[in-house]
Amino acid sequence: MNRLFYILPLAAFLVIGGYLAVGLTLDPQKLPSMLEGEPVPAFDLQGLKGRDEQGFANTDLKGEVSLVNVFGSWCVACRVEHPFLMKIKENGWVPIHGIDWREPNRDAGPDWLRRHGDPYTLVGDDPKSKAAIAFGVTGAPETFVVDKQGTIRYKHVGPIDQKVWTETLKPLIDHLREQGG
Repeated sequence: MNRLFYILPLAAFLVIGGYLAVGLTLDPQKLPSMLEGEPVPAFDLQGLKGRDEQGFANTDLKGEVSLVNVFGSWCVACRVEHPFLMKIKENGWVPIHGIDWREPNRDAGPDWLRRHGDPYTLVGDDPKSKAAIAFGVTGAPETFVVDKQGTIRYKHVGPIDQKVWTETLKPLIDHLREQGG
């Protein structure tokens, strides 16, 4: 009985240490998305104040491969990502649709896009996080690749840059277009 008293804490420490060791090898940029392979969740967002009246809904995501980018004017990483999103738009590589998430007021998002440029085909205002929650967003920016049928094929957490575009997003988008997906 006396030995068991010493062995149990050691065994517990080894089990916990094993889980921590495995966890440290995982890439936090590659968070699993429960929605990959699933239809885009239902949402219907009103347009940004002063930008357009159309808004953005899940039904808009059928017919062509596209990106859905979750951003906010308050998001520092979104500022880092934004010039590359403008490059994607300027080159016509793929349509980008935006979800403007949790702005402090209705003017913040539209003002930010006027100052920095607007890369979005459609953009919706998500002040109460309804769409962000439906997508399983954990922080901004997050970007989803959506196929022609409106199915989520990939989730990228963090800013998109040339490396992410070249190594991950562009090959996937090209593959989906070739497959007709």
